[in-house]
Amino acid sequence: MTTVCLSRLVMRLFALLLTTVLLCGCASLFPRDVVPKRLIDEAELAGMPNIRVWGDAPPEALAALSTTEQPGTAPGAAAFQSGRLNILAISGGGDNGSFGAGLLVGWGDAGTRPEFDLVTGVSAGALTAPLVYLGRSRDTALKEVFTRYERSDIYDPGVIAPLLGSGLVDSSPLESLIAKYVDDRFLREVANERRKGRVLLVGTTNLDAQRPVLWDMGRIAMSDHPQALNFFRKILLASASVPGAFPPVRIKVRAGDRTYEELHVDGGVTQQVFVPRPSTTIRRDASTKRTAARLFIIRNGKISPEWEAVEPGIFSISLRSISTLIKNQSIGDLYRIYAKAKIDGVNFNLAAIPSTFGATREKSFEPGYMQALYEEGYRSGFAGYHWMKAPPGIAKNPEPISSTPGSASLSAGQGAELR
Repeated sequence: MTTVCLSRLVMRLFALLLTTVLLCGCASLFPRDVVPKRLIDEAELAGMPNIRVWGDAPPEALAALSTTEQPGTAPGAAAFQSGRLNILAISGGGDNGSFGAGLLVGWGDAGTRPEFDLVTGVSAGALTAPLVYLGRSRDTALKEVFTRYERSDIYDPGVIAPLLGSGLVDSSPLESLIAKYVDDRFLREVANERRKGRVLLVGTTNLDAQRPVLWDMGRIAMSDHPQALNFFRKILLASASVPGAFPPVRIKVRAGDRTYEELHVDGGVTQQVFVPRPSTTIRRDASTKRTAARLFIIRNGKISPEWEAVEPGIFSISLRSISTLIKNQSIGDLYRIYAKAKIDGVNFNLAAIPSTFGATREKSFEPGYMQALYEEGYRSGFAGYHWMKAPPGIAKNPEPISSTPGSASLSAGQGAELR
């Protein structure tokens, strides 16, 4: 989700926020034991070690994600035997996540969507990623999540959350929605896919550290920890928790001999979309010299400028500035990923909401808007989306590519060995 999608909500609740501040002051009603700065690199969840890494850490620090604890497994083995590696990264976007959901389901119904070896998601993309990771069997659920529900199923704009000083709305409806789809069977399926070497990463933002965190959801599922299911759900909720609007998610960790509490919010605060280098997350078979890798990025938003008459008030100016900041941050993320893909010889493919899509909504999570956007994505995916080969400003004309898993559409040099 993004601040843009909740802008009207923020304006409506601003008066409530002012009242809350006057009544409660700036103090939190629920103080916590913050991880000291000197211990932030040591903090981990008790009973679930090595399930996360800093998202801004050097590539070699991500190497821990390229192994599993299960004997006899070879992460990414199937991909490397076929000489092909498929990567999917899904951005945030709130109700705009309907576009990515439609694109993926349409692509699946066309029979050309590959099985992805590495899937990453942030915010709304974090709700999409686990479903896509499990394959076509979860496409019905994917469609439901982004077309069936409305605002009351996502958040409750009551007075409890503001009075607690943690957010403008109550996110417990979203928490319940996540629990509806992520059950024990879901967790077992994720664990089974992780044992095969396929990787699912979800991004959050650690507010104290001001740093992105990448969570290996497959390792959480494989941990056999009694709280694994609840924690899996909690990470998805944290990744979609817009700071200020939704309460942050508190995560208990151990460092030294003490228990502390971290605050995690929307992963889009630090990274609108992320792609670790494949060589750091998928272990390369020693017998394989060269591997073709294809990267597919779904940006749940428009990447072209959108004209809008801005009222000369402080709220309108502030909200418009924030939305512009978010859009340009996402484009910056795309440039950074593109540069790494070029260095590593990875086939870069980008999808975004077309600038010609004209449907609008008065409020966030309007069913009509989400259905229209889903159908836009579905038509594109089913017909064979013309993926952009570079971020805006680098390639003026999108170059169509085949979506067929067995396609030999990689251009010269794009099958280079991953570094």
